[in-house]
Amino acid sequence: MEDAPKLTARQQQILELIQSAIERTGSPPTRAEIAAELGFRSANAAEDHLQALARKGVIELVGGTSRGIRLQSDTLRSLNAQRNRQFSLPLPSLSQLVLPLVGRVAAGSPILAQEHIDQSYVVEASMFPQRPDYLLKVRGMSMRDAGILDGDLVAVRKGSEAKTGQIVVARLGDEVTVKRFRRVRGTIELVPENPDFQTLVVTPESGHFELEGLVVGLIRNTMLM
Repeated sequence: MEDAPKLTARQQQILELIQSAIERTGSPPTRAEIAAELGFRSANAAEDHLQALARKGVIELVGGTSRGIRLQSDTLRSLNAQRNRQFSLPLPSLSQLVLPLVGRVAAGSPILAQEHIDQSYVVEASMFPQRPDYLLKVRGMSMRDAGILDGDLVAVRKGSEAKTGQIVVARLGDEVTVKRFRRVRGTIELVPENPDFQTLVVTPESGHFELEGLVVGLIRNTMLM
């Protein structure tokens, strides 16, 4: 096993900031947000540190999106181990999750109904800041700028409550969709992270609305091959 890359204090700080943002909102910060949080004069300074972290192999940078930052699996395990060392499990099998992959969801039926389960995957619990209940395959590019691409698998924690800014899985009418949740003056909006797509405003005419859960992680499909 290769030694973990050595990070400067600033690089470690940025890494922890990225994980914290993902835990709070479901997506990584922008360069501008990193710069503002850490007092950099410009987003270019944040970009320089991110490029250094990418060269050391602890993150992956996805081009063409302002939030295209991914923590590598080894990085997530290391960060979570540092936080929860006192609760570490000695048996690897106990730290693994069996998550069902949900395919197309029939209108009006429970998202985890047996007929919607395409297959199951065994994944390490340490990959996620919160324990997910299932995986959902992303269709389309409406969340591109949050680093969520067509074909990705989002890890979802079941729940019917969300805070503004969190990425959710929601049922609106006959569709199940992944969007950023926003509440504006008593109105609920489902906001895409791609200017080519329109915000969905929940109204009585929209049909049945229900929050199915929060996105707590993401797996690029190639990681499971």
